[in-house]
Amino acid sequence: IFIVHGWPKIKDVRKTQEFVKGTGWPRGETFAVLFTLLEFFGGIALILGFLTQAVAFLFFLEMIATTIFSKTKLNKKFILGYELDVVYGAFALVLALLGPGAWSLDHILTLA
Repeated sequence: IFIVHGWPKIKDVRKTQEFVKGTGWPRGETFAVLFTLLEFFGGIALILGFLTQAVAFLFFLEMIATTIFSKTKLNKKFILGYELDVVYGAFALVLALLGPGAWSLDHILTLA
């Protein structure tokens, strides 16, 4: 899911920067690039099980930030608003705490 969200952002980084800046996100242009790179390349890393715990923790932090922003600045409701951010954040936290599986690159390369 993260790759699917990151790909359109990579295809048009300038548009992504303008959108994020327009929402009032602090340092929107910078964070747009960071979130784009994390979502696309971090998503690939999670599929491969590469640097699983570090990448998952970064996703957890991103989901906390987007949830807080959605609730406080965009006034989104939980349902049809930011509930998926909460679910993705919980999933990322579980991966960060439990680590990669036996078929992961982390396991094969003895990184975990």
